[in-house]
Amino acid sequence: MVIGFDAKRAFANYTGLGNYSRYVIDNLSACFPEHRYRLYAPKETNNPRMVTARGRENILPVFPTGLYSCFSSLWRTKGITADLLRDGVQLYHGLSNELPTGLHEKGIRSVVTIHDLIFLRYPQFYSAIDRIIHTRKFRYACRVADRVVAVSECTKRDIVSYFGAAPDKISVIYQGCDASFSKELSPEEKRQICIKYRLPDTFILNVGTIEPRKNLLLAVKALSHLDDSIHLVVAGKQTAYADKVKKYAVLNGLEHRLHILSQVPLFDLPALYQSAEVFVYPSLFEGFGIPIIEALHSGTPVVAATGSCLEEAGGASSMYVDPNNDEQLAECIRQIMSDSKLKAKMINDGRKHVSRFDNQLLAKQIMDLYQKIS
Repeated sequence: MVIGFDAKRAFANYTGLGNYSRYVIDNLSACFPEHRYRLYAPKETNNPRMVTARGRENILPVFPTGLYSCFSSLWRTKGITADLLRDGVQLYHGLSNELPTGLHEKGIRSVVTIHDLIFLRYPQFYSAIDRIIHTRKFRYACRVADRVVAVSECTKRDIVSYFGAAPDKISVIYQGCDASFSKELSPEEKRQICIKYRLPDTFILNVGTIEPRKNLLLAVKALSHLDDSIHLVVAGKQTAYADKVKKYAVLNGLEHRLHILSQVPLFDLPALYQSAEVFVYPSLFEGFGIPIIEALHSGTPVVAATGSCLEEAGGASSMYVDPNNDEQLAECIRQIMSDSKLKAKMINDGRKHVSRFDNQLLAKQIMDLYQKIS
């Protein structure tokens, strides 16, 4: 089978949708090498995270040519269909919430992955024009796709609720994470990373873009209820919200306990997770929550927020708190750090839980879906 992918995010993004796109492409091409995979992207980039996929013989990137090279957005929504026919693509997977027009008319089967409908649940985090564009693209993709992949049961419920999609058209297929998070590092390897980033001896960790929805301020507030020796390390892209978080830390005498790291490469993250006492993820809402999976694979206990899909990612072994209650978050952290038996149980149970996100199992679920509709 010749399978085409919307690979814009795989080439251009370093987190989130980019990680998901690369995960699916890498996983399928490795587990099912008998198929051919075509990656359709607006332009070539030097994203180092594409190295693995680009090195496989069954993968071929495709970029727009002629006038479409100057109008890549138009190519992605309309012009790409001609290229799919030219390349003999039998099935096209929109990995980031959208599909081009005209696929059905040309006999090309389609699947779309919907990650979340946060722009409808929390419209205050998006501009009016973004909400309009997202709604139009997502709704169209859900309507015309042969099958819809939701990254969590929570997202599936939202697709049914907001777009009126038939539940039996939607398959929940989770996402795993890079295999490097399951590899146990030596004490020296972890020590070198801590030296590199000048990290304290005892810290809790948060990973993700520093934006209002991620609710990092709750974790900073929780520090005031914890012993002074406990620090908070944050690895993620900074937005204007980061300034608000830093200001709060300064006004409350916590700035020396807050360490924000930007542009941390993927290969340094496993050491950060494995060096942390606890991983905290107080996000108000997520489509799934991959950092939780990374933490559990790394053997790090997780405290996340209630209210979305994070219980699906973290399982029964993790702890969950009200995303507005900093004292509750602090108490969970305190319990884990003061009770070695509890911590060991959370680590062991967490690793058992993430076995359900095995790469080969998830790849098979996607390929089975493809074959049902091809």
